[in-house]
Amino acid sequence: MARAQSLPEVWLRGPVAGVPQEIMPVVHSLLQVREELEAVVPSLSQEQLWARPGGAAPVGFHLRHLAGSLDRLLTYARGEQLNDTQLAWLKGEGTAGPEPAAQLLQIAQRAIEVALHQVRTTRVWMLHEPRTVGRAGLPSTVLGLLFHAAEHAQRHAGQIVTTAKMLKA
Repeated sequence: MARAQSLPEVWLRGPVAGVPQEIMPVVHSLLQVREELEAVVPSLSQEQLWARPGGAAPVGFHLRHLAGSLDRLLTYARGEQLNDTQLAWLKGEGTAGPEPAAQLLQIAQRAIEVALHQVRTTRVWMLHEPRTVGRAGLPSTVLGLLFHAAEHAQRHAGQIVTTAKMLKA
């Protein structure tokens, strides 16, 4: 479901029902990412998915990394540590695989839906609770992790859009 040309960006469409104002920007960002991916990824061939124009990271990597990083950052936001499956996914994010664009898009969409559910069900009173990140236990908060998950996904969506444009030029 690609964003219609006439619609403003998600953050300019107003509040999302059931989302507290304090975390609305996170939800807006994730919804924007979903729309941008749905508008660009389905038309990519397998060759385009793993092409590296000018040495740039391939779209396939960005899709895998977007999904994996959302999962990892939200794991930390829940106060949990990464499991073996998550660590294995991280190691394989940059490896060209047999999955077509539609399948990688579906993986990213699922990660976004899971993230949206977690963000929507996060209680406002929890936002400033401390959390640690990674083996080093770097300091953050629930809000810091939710915000970073959304902005990190947005950054990779932008790279996907730009790389796709380069490939189609």
